[in-house]
Amino acid sequence: MRLLHTSDWHLGRSFHGVGMLDAQRSFVDQLVTAVSEHQVDVVLIAGDVYDRALPGVDVVGLLDDALVRLTAAGAKVMLTSGNHDSAIRLGFASRLLERGGVHLRTRLADLDQPLLLPLGDRPHGECQDSDSVLAIYGIPWLEPRLVAEQLGVETASHFEVTRAATSLIRQDLERRRAGRTVHSVVLAHTFASGGISSDSERDLSIGGVGAVPLDLFDGFSYTALGHLHGRQSLSPQVRYSGSPLAYSFSEAAHIKGSWLIDVGPEGVTGISELDWKAPRQLAVLRGELSELLESLDHGWAVEAYCQITLTDVQRPARAMERLRARFPDTLVLGFDPQGASAKAISSYSSRLAEAQDDLSVCCGFLEHVRGREADDAERAALASALENVRLQEASQ
Repeated sequence: MRLLHTSDWHLGRSFHGVGMLDAQRSFVDQLVTAVSEHQVDVVLIAGDVYDRALPGVDVVGLLDDALVRLTAAGAKVMLTSGNHDSAIRLGFASRLLERGGVHLRTRLADLDQPLLLPLGDRPHGECQDSDSVLAIYGIPWLEPRLVAEQLGVETASHFEVTRAATSLIRQDLERRRAGRTVHSVVLAHTFASGGISSDSERDLSIGGVGAVPLDLFDGFSYTALGHLHGRQSLSPQVRYSGSPLAYSFSEAAHIKGSWLIDVGPEGVTGISELDWKAPRQLAVLRGELSELLESLDHGWAVEAYCQITLTDVQRPARAMERLRARFPDTLVLGFDPQGASAKAISSYSSRLAEAQDDLSVCCGFLEHVRGREADDAERAALASALENVRLQEASQ
């Protein structure tokens, strides 16, 4: 049995104002090809299928197309909802879709309802006839305040509700293991950390974000996590697949991909990486404007989406216009002047105190808000405007 672990598709998301639906279609094409080439039996999608609770019609159409093509390629699909999804909308018609090989786990009532698949010599036979079975469970995004009471926990925390969910799964596994071997895979959309332990009974967080300890997933053959966008292994059996595409410039260095997991009668027999190719690269560039425009080292970024930080002491005029002449898809422009003089970094209030006349006040404000002094043409324009105001006041 071969599984493919993916998550965080975020269908419908834009990238700094640029629509990504074509890039997401490219990912779906790669995914369908990989399912056929690697003979994948089950595609796991661990939440955040959509980027918004109310996706557009074309976005819903892309997911519909993806599911049809994946099942036509011979794979079943196991899908959970994430914090960006509407669990109710995503879970619509789940019982009907299950007949076509698409298994949705978006409701608390389905936490202990696994997808059961036979392992061994008869992978396409009936589970009740097999001595070794794979049980795949799905834990959707659990918002503590909304689900704590339903799960019977007193403290509304990510730790407590996730512990309750995994306890339900373990209880179901115990019942199913009577007289045969049952291996388990759990999908969960959550923030898990190996640096904390469930020995603590208090709410757990890292940087103010609710976190769950890694040992909540002890004993499962494999845990397919979603929520973080970087592919990573928290332990050999607990992994994030990350998002299939970069959705921020902070992900520029990520190698996007998924995990292929092989499972046999003896359990997980192998895990390997599967990479996705992005239609466009991301470039994070930094330096003075002249160097960025002239250096051959940045030639590769001409076709990339760019985030550029200029380090010129004074903010260059028409910076974005000049950058886009070489890097047409510059999406983010920032300024971080290096080696600025004491005058350049002084407070605006001190500049006002030093101003000799109205023109100095205006030029000081211009320098304060954009990081460079007014040039001769700008000083002349400001002087003319001030003179017009003076003449207007004198005539009244």
